[in-house]
Amino acid sequence: MSAKNEKQQPKPLNAYAKYSALGIQMAVIIGGGCYGGFKLDAYYKNTTPIFTIILSLVSIGLAMYIVLKDFIKPSK
Repeated sequence: MSAKNEKQQPKPLNAYAKYSALGIQMAVIIGGGCYGGFKLDAYYKNTTPIFTIILSLVSIGLAMYIVLKDFIKPSK
């Protein structure tokens, strides 16, 4: 086997690290959005958690955008 063939095949550990990092990144983005919305609702003393709902949905959309962008990006 030549060195060229070894570079073309990704190692399983690298793929595992990439996808686990994406999962952690999604959790941090969504958790941060929910926490920020919760704190804004507490600050403004809202009876309906409108900021929590809005920021959690926005953070889910942002997390999905980032993950899909990383999936579509060609690997080097």
